[in-house]
Amino acid sequence: MRDSNYGWFQHNFSFLRRQFLQDGDLPFTEVLSEDSVIEALTTIEVAWKDRIYSPLVTLWVFLGQVLSADHSCRAAVARLIAHRVSRGQGPCSAETSAYCQARKRLPEAFFSSIVRNTGRALDDEVKTEWLWKQRRVYMYDGAMVALPDTPENQSDYPQPKTQKPGIGYPVVRVVAVFSLACGAVIDAGFSRYAGKGQSELALLRGLMNGFRPGDVLLADRLMCSWREMAMLKARGVHIVTRLSAVRKADFRRGKRVRKDNHVVDWPKPQLRSVVSSDESLPDSLTVREVRIRLDRPGFRSKTIVVVTTLLDEEITASDLADLYRARWNNEVDLRTLKQTMQMDVLRCKTPELTRKEIWTHLLAYNLIHTMMAQAANRHKCQPRSINFKGTVQVLQAFQTRIEASAQRSLHARTILYEQILEAIATHRVADRPDRVEPRLHKRRPKHYGYLTKPRVEYKTHYAQTS
Repeated sequence: MRDSNYGWFQHNFSFLRRQFLQDGDLPFTEVLSEDSVIEALTTIEVAWKDRIYSPLVTLWVFLGQVLSADHSCRAAVARLIAHRVSRGQGPCSAETSAYCQARKRLPEAFFSSIVRNTGRALDDEVKTEWLWKQRRVYMYDGAMVALPDTPENQSDYPQPKTQKPGIGYPVVRVVAVFSLACGAVIDAGFSRYAGKGQSELALLRGLMNGFRPGDVLLADRLMCSWREMAMLKARGVHIVTRLSAVRKADFRRGKRVRKDNHVVDWPKPQLRSVVSSDESLPDSLTVREVRIRLDRPGFRSKTIVVVTTLLDEEITASDLADLYRARWNNEVDLRTLKQTMQMDVLRCKTPELTRKEIWTHLLAYNLIHTMMAQAANRHKCQPRSINFKGTVQVLQAFQTRIEASAQRSLHARTILYEQILEAIATHRVADRPDRVEPRLHKRRPKHYGYLTKPRVEYKTHYAQTS
């Protein structure tokens, strides 16, 4: 960074930190640190000018855009104009072209670097009592996200083959590694909807370097794959998952630990494809299989088999059952990203901007979880017990007061932040582990038909017949 830009950086960086309660004497105030942002700025190969849409201003406007109910660029630029006028600065143009060009100039690595740094920083600072058996547990899963129907998006992320040409939408597969303790996103990856090397297993192999020895990966039964489990164990990373449907557990074999609990060796299978790391993999993998019975009043008992590379007998079957049950938090996290943060349908019209939009959603998600961790620390509760949607609503309600606090003393800002954290901690998530709700809507939809051919053909037909 050039010295001529450092004054600009300090001003905008301090403002960005205040928006998410990252200054004062609060805990977790080093999640969005100066070093992490400077590291992200080094990904910009050219020196930026002292323009309105500098990198951090562009990032701030982008964050406001993904957090707002109105995701349009016009509304985002309007919020910037209102902010500048409120601070006595001259308004910028209401046209969205300059803002869109500023987003395009920033490399994707700028956004991904900040997301990874903030997620890792938040997870490293979690309290010991938030961990599972003094271990850091991470959850891995993926989801599909729809993109605008443009030729560029269709080229990189084509629509499913089941959809007719011209009436479908491009789809991108998004996978993420979540922290069980605090909910932060540690890393993420993207791929096409289908094709060789586009599965969640293939994307997991690209994210393995982000794990550290002693970590535990909690995943669904799709991750019960010999190769991936062996690759993780070679890195000192354990996995807890459900037994795959293609395997059968035989508790008469192996070393018996307790009833329905044994240690067994899985021989190395004949792998269909060979990757560079396969040569160093062992001939067999030692795993622990535990049969767990799920009993719910009014329902038939259900039996599942949990598989893990954790061989420590101090970790009981009950511990593994509770941990695997906590995997439901992964589904809740993905639902929060897609529904609460409205990431299920994106707006950007090129693949590169689409990925930047996803990274910005993840950054906003991490910063909001930082506020939830601050509130949980202050009010002696678990971050997972605080409502994410309630935190977003409180942040939006206090946004004008947070912006105005720049002119106030640090003590006054600290008092304001304490009031915000108290409001955040008030919204708790009810503990309803066995809740059953029908996946049905009561409100009837409006009676509109569906497109069965491209829209332009309908317009041409109507123009000829009118």
